[in-house]
Amino acid sequence: MTTSLPPQPLSPLDGRYRGAVAGLADYLSEAGLNRARVEVEVEWIITLADRGLFGATPLTDAQKDGLRGLYRDFGQAEIDWLAEKEAVTRHDVKAVEYLVRDRLSSLGLDAIAELTHFACTSEDINSASYALTVKRAVENVWLPKLRSVIAALSDLAREHRDAAMLSRTHGQPATPSTMGKELAVFAWRLERVAAQIEGGDYLAKFSGATGTWSAHLAAAPDVDWPELSRTFIEGLGIHFNVLTTQIESHDWQVELYDRARHAGGILHNLATDVWTYISMGFFAQIPVAGATGSSTMPHKINPIRFENAEANLEIAGGLFQTLASTLVTSRMQRDLTDSTTQRNIGVAFGHSLLALDNLQRGLTEILLARGVLLADLDANWEVLAEAIQTVVRAEIVAGRSEITDPYALLKELTRGRRVGGAELVAFVEGLDIGADAKARLVALTPATYTGLADRLVDEL
Repeated sequence: MTTSLPPQPLSPLDGRYRGAVAGLADYLSEAGLNRARVEVEVEWIITLADRGLFGATPLTDAQKDGLRGLYRDFGQAEIDWLAEKEAVTRHDVKAVEYLVRDRLSSLGLDAIAELTHFACTSEDINSASYALTVKRAVENVWLPKLRSVIAALSDLAREHRDAAMLSRTHGQPATPSTMGKELAVFAWRLERVAAQIEGGDYLAKFSGATGTWSAHLAAAPDVDWPELSRTFIEGLGIHFNVLTTQIESHDWQVELYDRARHAGGILHNLATDVWTYISMGFFAQIPVAGATGSSTMPHKINPIRFENAEANLEIAGGLFQTLASTLVTSRMQRDLTDSTTQRNIGVAFGHSLLALDNLQRGLTEILLARGVLLADLDANWEVLAEAIQTVVRAEIVAGRSEITDPYALLKELTRGRRVGGAELVAFVEGLDIGADAKARLVALTPATYTGLADRLVDEL
């Protein structure tokens, strides 16, 4: 019988991969959420006092600084205090309220203690706190890492803009492109989704038990509570949702997670394509000193960065999809399915961030093997059949050729078999087309048949 291990992290994000995702924990951990809850509670007290509601006197700058220190200096003491209190209250937001009340007393502000959590339901605090923490995590940690991957892709695209390569549609030799243009496609796709994410809303409600401001009006019927709530929420740097049930409807979260999943799908496509290019020899991997590729095959350098990214993007995508599909609905005015679901926001972004970190690092550990690309092109001259039959068609329209069905002519020559350069030149020389068109085709090689691929990189 084996003995129990000392306490260990269950999730690899908190163990093996913690270094890569630690930045998210400042915002999307339980402690990060509670710090934001304290921030919302404190700022609401300050707002109510500044308005002089219920005879409260506006706080001095020193008093405000003292109050704001409750979240600015939030640390292990507060984390432990809340854990002990929640064990009794069995309610996380109520524990935060008690913490703020306790600290008000130590600051000599007992007179305004009843402004703590005034007329709020837990979801007023939670919706604002989640909007703040997710916004900060995305803007300060996740998006910058996505941007770093886009930048790395863009740099590689520009570096290899003229590196002709054989395309493969359906896995078969096809019209050549350049490696730079193919990487630029991924950068352009990701940039578009990143811009959508940057333009997204982070919404909170602050309208009481069922979104009607009923308790607010009972206490102060002459106050414009919707206006005050809007000013308060927007003052926190997030957006206000005026029309809700007990909860903010989470539609902004659904939009964000769907877009994050979309970005992950593009990144997954990138990871599998680069992996394939490595397997074909198009990219060589840079050996890392001391690293082992295989426990038994010394020669191997495994493309682990891209494989790790691929797997983590699949996990993140599944979690983002679950978040989006669960959070979009709530029974009647409230159920608690969102509570458990939202506790996994950090897990979803954690696996996504880990994938981004691997991709960023992986893209710096590969070198383009231009000689392999050129050899691949030289072995597939039949891809020029497209150019030849298209030029012949133009010559027919211009009245400089009497060839019938040029597509069938080239299909008979090239379909399903390799055609060498000399054989293709001889074929062109025998065509009934104008001298200029014939000269253009004779000069063409698979390596020069890349159209505007080089120039298209400038679209980045």
